[in-house]
Amino acid sequence: MDNNKSNAKDKMFQDALINEKDFLKNIIQKLFQDILEEEMETYIGAKKYERSENRSGHRNGYKPRMLKTRVGTLYLLVPQDREGNFSTELFNRYQRSEKALVLTLMEMYIKGVSTRKVADITEKLCGVSFSSTTVSALTSKLDSHITLWKSRPLKKQYPYLFVDTIYIKSRIEGQILSQGAVIVA
Repeated sequence: MDNNKSNAKDKMFQDALINEKDFLKNIIQKLFQDILEEEMETYIGAKKYERSENRSGHRNGYKPRMLKTRVGTLYLLVPQDREGNFSTELFNRYQRSEKALVLTLMEMYIKGVSTRKVADITEKLCGVSFSSTTVSALTSKLDSHITLWKSRPLKKQYPYLFVDTIYIKSRIEGQILSQGAVIVA
């Protein structure tokens, strides 16, 4: 009998995973909301509506917040305290990974990947689409740094010689051929 209940429960979860588009998103959103509530309870020292001697503050509603994750955009309500001092650890953890994503976007741009391809790649990897305009805005911050680095004076003597070849398509006598261009630095 218990085995039948277990199989029925497994089938229910499998059906939900296959048929409900936002099943995982809803579970993660609920989990994150519970984490936010628990953090607030720990910060104040009391549960919601609880009167206690150990209480160190009071709740003051919620602030809506969106968090982009791999499973989609989560809509969360961040608890607030009256003094405005409560700060959740949840967003700090995800902001670090978001910063890593932004740095990766910038690195792709520096290495020559087009902004449209960067947008396509991030959508495939993260499930979150960044427009090519957003990627361009992020990478435009790099342009001044790259220009400074490229135009820096080379005052020291460098005893190294770097030689590399890049192959470029060239039109020669009506045919397009791949030609090697030697680069020496």
